[in-house]
Amino acid sequence: MRVRLTCGSQANTTRLHFASRVPNSSRYSEHVSPHEPRSSCPLAYALDVFGDRWTLLIVRDMLFRGLQRFSEFAASPEGIASNILTDRLKRLEDLGLVARRPDPEDGRRVLYHLTERGLRLGPAMIEILRWGLEMDPDTQLPARFRSMLGGDTTALLAELAKKHRALADGNTPEEADG
Repeated sequence: MRVRLTCGSQANTTRLHFASRVPNSSRYSEHVSPHEPRSSCPLAYALDVFGDRWTLLIVRDMLFRGLQRFSEFAASPEGIASNILTDRLKRLEDLGLVARRPDPEDGRRVLYHLTERGLRLGPAMIEILRWGLEMDPDTQLPARFRSMLGGDTTALLAELAKKHRALADGNTPEEADG
């Protein structure tokens, strides 16, 4: 079902069924592309969520690098602008893929972590990274990370999920590794 929403002179089209499936999605509607959906294909849906230049890189940094702070994401080598980073973190949070909590070291700041829903991206992320590694032999991937990707996917996913659950429970990255 589609509905046409108008706000002032601008009209946005959004899908109502999306809001019923995604927690906090009422805020997401501002991020949904104003064009009609490409199709009812699951790949088209995924591209609507992850098809920009930055979103999967933020998920990568959370999942594999254990980054949690805005400043850590902003310092990534890809050089994401702070306004884009703010938007993508908000979008991921609105989709229920990322949650945030106060930083125990500085209550004015927040820490971000993947939710269970976000952790379900793990298998796809691993396969995308493997594909990229195979297609770009000149990639600058550390040997430790190359060996992780070459190992058992199930074990790697279990280890990553355990660390992220520990972070979500308020443990420090060092405690989550232990």
